[in-house]
Amino acid sequence: MKRIGSDHLIYAFSPENLPVASVELDEPFWVDCLDCYGGQIRSERDLRPEIDISAMDASTGPIAVNGVKASDTIKIRIYDILLANQGVMVTAPGLGPLGDLIEKADTKIIPIRNGEAIFSDAIKLPLRPMLGVLGVAPAEGKVHCAIPGDHGGNMDTKEIRSGNSVYLPVFIDGANLALGDIHACMGDGELSGTGIEIAGQVLLSVSKVPGLSLELPVVETPDSFMFIASAKTFNTCARRAIKITVDFIAASRKLSMPDAYRLLSASCDLRVSQIVNEKITLRTVVPKTIMAALPSHK
Repeated sequence: MKRIGSDHLIYAFSPENLPVASVELDEPFWVDCLDCYGGQIRSERDLRPEIDISAMDASTGPIAVNGVKASDTIKIRIYDILLANQGVMVTAPGLGPLGDLIEKADTKIIPIRNGEAIFSDAIKLPLRPMLGVLGVAPAEGKVHCAIPGDHGGNMDTKEIRSGNSVYLPVFIDGANLALGDIHACMGDGELSGTGIEIAGQVLLSVSKVPGLSLELPVVETPDSFMFIASAKTFNTCARRAIKITVDFIAASRKLSMPDAYRLLSASCDLRVSQIVNEKITLRTVVPKTIMAALPSHK
């Protein structure tokens, strides 16, 4: 089975990046990923203010998907995420919404043993491995891997994990997929500015979804679809996620916009993915009892 190593990294999603590997449609393959700090933090003596922040969230890739063209939609199936034997969480002045209360930088190394993250002798957390960064090249320009957007990128959405799928719009031929920023555990919001940051390996495949047009990423779980929007402000982000979700519900159930809006309000959730990046990320969650499949929609 093909494996793409973490010696092939990008620091920004861009159509200018040349693919380091290619895969076929529906071909399972492994990708090795560094942690979000690129391995710069290995002990509690290593502090965030002392590392190269410009290298944050460096992602493995880009990976060309043969047979995929600009304007296609791809579905990325995540089969497994294997973790390294330790993760890290840092604090530093200014990091996260309570960063003003942090007086000095601090690093915590968190061992991974027997399916748990050992936060302390008394606190052991069940592992919930997920991908923070997963995206494709935008049509033009550069988007740092630490920033989320319609191309995916640093969405920090905890449902991007094994057993689930991510749908992405494609902007250039081949898509130029890249991924990284694995977390062993992370709660909604990534509230201190980090999850349990960790290196690892991801098993995934990519398929093409004919007839489906997307403006932004969608995550599929066994029981829901999640529409992921990112923007500078909460209101802008929420409005975009809600509007696109209403359009899809209306198309799926053949409803008027007002009825689709009412149905969303009665049955769907708006959840926070992360509030700590340059853009915040929100997701609307639509149960499959409301929308069983993504309808063709333009």
